[in-house]
Amino acid sequence: MPSRTELANAIRALSMDAVQAANSGHPGAPMGMADIAEVLWNDFLRHNPGDPRWFNRDRFVLSNGHGSMLLYSVLHLSGYDLPLEQLRNFRQMGYKTAGHPEVDLSIGVETTTGPLGQGIANAVGMALAEKILAARFNRPDFPLIDHHTYVFMGDGCMMEGISHEACSLAGTWRLGKLIALYDDNGISIDGEVSGWFTDDTPARFRAYGWQVIRDVDGHDPEEIRQAIETARAETSMPTLICCRTLIGYGSPNKQGTAATHGAPLGAEEIALVREHIGWPHPPFEVPQDIADAWDSRARGAQNQAQWQALFDDYRSRNPELAAELARRIDGDLPRDWATAADSVISAINSEAAAVATRKASLRCLEGFAPLLPELIGGSADLTGSNLTYWSGSKAVTGDDANGNYLYFGVREFGMAAIMNGLWLHGGIKPYGATFLTFSDYARNAIRMAALMQVPGVFVFTHDSIGLGEDGPTHQPIEHLASLRIIPNLHVWRPCDGVESAQAWRAALESTDAPNALVFTRQGLPHQTRDAAQIAAIARGGYVLRDCEGEPELILIATGSEVQIAAMARETLAAAGRRVRLVSMPCTSLFDSQDAAYRESVLPPGVRSRLAIEAGVSDFWYRYVGTDGGVIGIDRFGESAPAELLFEHFGFTVERICETALSLVVNN
Repeated sequence: MPSRTELANAIRALSMDAVQAANSGHPGAPMGMADIAEVLWNDFLRHNPGDPRWFNRDRFVLSNGHGSMLLYSVLHLSGYDLPLEQLRNFRQMGYKTAGHPEVDLSIGVETTTGPLGQGIANAVGMALAEKILAARFNRPDFPLIDHHTYVFMGDGCMMEGISHEACSLAGTWRLGKLIALYDDNGISIDGEVSGWFTDDTPARFRAYGWQVIRDVDGHDPEEIRQAIETARAETSMPTLICCRTLIGYGSPNKQGTAATHGAPLGAEEIALVREHIGWPHPPFEVPQDIADAWDSRARGAQNQAQWQALFDDYRSRNPELAAELARRIDGDLPRDWATAADSVISAINSEAAAVATRKASLRCLEGFAPLLPELIGGSADLTGSNLTYWSGSKAVTGDDANGNYLYFGVREFGMAAIMNGLWLHGGIKPYGATFLTFSDYARNAIRMAALMQVPGVFVFTHDSIGLGEDGPTHQPIEHLASLRIIPNLHVWRPCDGVESAQAWRAALESTDAPNALVFTRQGLPHQTRDAAQIAAIARGGYVLRDCEGEPELILIATGSEVQIAAMARETLAAAGRRVRLVSMPCTSLFDSQDAAYRESVLPPGVRSRLAIEAGVSDFWYRYVGTDGGVIGIDRFGESAPAELLFEHFGFTVERICETALSLVVNN
């Protein structure tokens, strides 16, 4: 039977060889954390390489994602569908072994990590999901939802502000099945961290409400095992295990230095490593006895079979609960969802309420949320402003996880990354809210959601200078455009309750893209539509008001500016002009429509086009062309009542008409 050190050396060898073959990568972390990974994966981690999607598996997150070869090595060794060919082609085009892990459950990668700190935040979301689902579905003698979330994290993760946001919440929520193993090697890319990172990290985490196990020898398997046992025994708080390690452990000349952090060791040093650790095998060769000792497929299949038997018994005693859990695990919408959603939208249309779209959003939640018990979300300390707390909301707390509302506090970045973790765990549809201008704080987690195809719902209110007296610090100008250019993110800016409802529906039905729903503070009138127009909202852009024959002028508007554009159209029509008004609440969805539809809305022959939106103007030239015009805002706002601001910045009927007529004349 191979020793623990020999098993860990398999990780070291595969990692250094893969980085060398790629001539790129980070060998230091995998070599330094190999002993920790060996103990965790072989003694504690409950998973099934034969079914990576088994719902009650433990989740493992490599937050220090630059150490990706550690993850690929243990996945390969334990029996996942990640053959040596994938490791030999580390960081190469077309292979699953990217430089930083990219979520792929087929090979056991739970989340995309790379931007430091987001992995631990995702893990907080996963652990929170486990706790919420356990509170909802577990019954005496039936611990169906019962697994841990393990995280590897390094000094970089600890320095990133998001780790403070997420780990503080983890302590508040008392996530007792979250266990983080901190690779305390004192090295980052720039060298020894003592020059820029002198925090008392154990004290910090104790202050968050974590159990802290400090000064564990990260190269002593028995100390590591005892620490994880202690962590697992504590169920009322998360645990941080501080592991002292040598980065690049096993490299005679480079271990403990930044030289191993982000560059291949070199052929000469690798030869010395092989000699030093007693690994005489050629690159990418793992002896059969070591491979057999790592293989987790039989154990994983047995664990899953035991759980399945428990679930079958649970289903016989609790058929309705079991059916609901199975639906949520599969990610299916309720059977009557389409009919019920149609009814919600029809009711909102009939109400014809003239309200701020943030209030229309709350009305949508009141309609949709009772249909989707998996819908769980909250706000970054702006609940009363974002209007995200609906009548059926109940707060999730450390003492009672059987709720559906999350008070994130002033933690926009943490909120967004935790949302990603909630969705990645499964069984939950997350939403989270803040002011649009503070989307900047959350932007990288929103980007990661788009990259991972995680369909979270990002709710943003107070969407323009309509915010008013709070002034330019709180008035978003560039934010709509900057969010719209993120690939695979659908940004909605609805003009009334009906468009808000269609936006919410699209977001809740999405399976492969996040949605940003952008709402106003100020009241907006209801726009009348026929059934075809209501359906066309889902296409991202449609004709809201039309004229006889081909238009000579097209007005394009979103959100709060649709009302003023509609008024301008009426004025122009009264003057004998043929004017079409297009509402475009979601440009990316409009762009995805077939050419015939897009041209039916925006005929190529109509060159006189005017876009109106209270944000930067540049974005809209893709729709109006060089012959068209844009009424936007290309400077920061002012502190004043909203109605004065709109007049000050030229969002008036008079200016729209004047600009529109000049386009017609000049074209």
